[in-house]
Amino acid sequence: MNTSRKRKNNDHADAATKSSKRLAPPEPRRRLTDIAYERLEEAIVTMQIPPGSVVSEQTLSEMLDIGRTPTREAIQQLAREHLLQVLPQRGLLVPDIDLRKQLRLLETRREVERLVCRSAARRATPEQREAFFRLRDEFLHSARENDDLTFIRADREFNELSLKAARNEFSEGAMRLMHGLSRRFWYGHHKQVADLSEIAQLHAAVADAIGRGDSDAAGTSLDALLDNIEEFAKSTLTYDL
Repeated sequence: MNTSRKRKNNDHADAATKSSKRLAPPEPRRRLTDIAYERLEEAIVTMQIPPGSVVSEQTLSEMLDIGRTPTREAIQQLAREHLLQVLPQRGLLVPDIDLRKQLRLLETRREVERLVCRSAARRATPEQREAFFRLRDEFLHSARENDDLTFIRADREFNELSLKAARNEFSEGAMRLMHGLSRRFWYGHHKQVADLSEIAQLHAAVADAIGRGDSDAAGTSLDALLDNIEEFAKSTLTYDL
């Protein structure tokens, strides 16, 4: 009797398991807000929407072919990151690039990003480490091919992955205010004064150190990268966009 009851209970458990597997929701699709944000951020960073431009929410929605609500939410996020400025009753301003602000940003970024990269090296999952190695290879590819768009996209993914791997919501909040502005500054001046191959290789070294779980090497490699970026920023003094 007990054996029969146990078999029935097991049968019910197996049926429930199969049913839950059948009814498990599919992986959620990417939110339209996230898509709108990524496309707008890249358009601003790569100067498709130049500094000083005044645009409307409707224009951006039509450009993206995405509805007004996701576009508005993306605009709000970009405004928090200082890549857009909301002008009441007048539209949206893409701020000019400011060297002094960039140098102040780098001063803060050096301290916070060192924490992020060292933490990511310690805390990254095996899957994230593989992603860091893939990004290392993408950086090296962009260095060989002198491909600035591949580099800027790999840089964005690297930044996002570092924040996730570090698992520190406070440093994440600070870094999100700096990443887009830093990429835009670099993209706006790199053709005049930057060495794409060198900076891509420096990024590759940081990605490799994080992937290997070497927090000391991650910090040292990041310092070398930021030294290069600071020198690059100062060298733009004689150039205009």
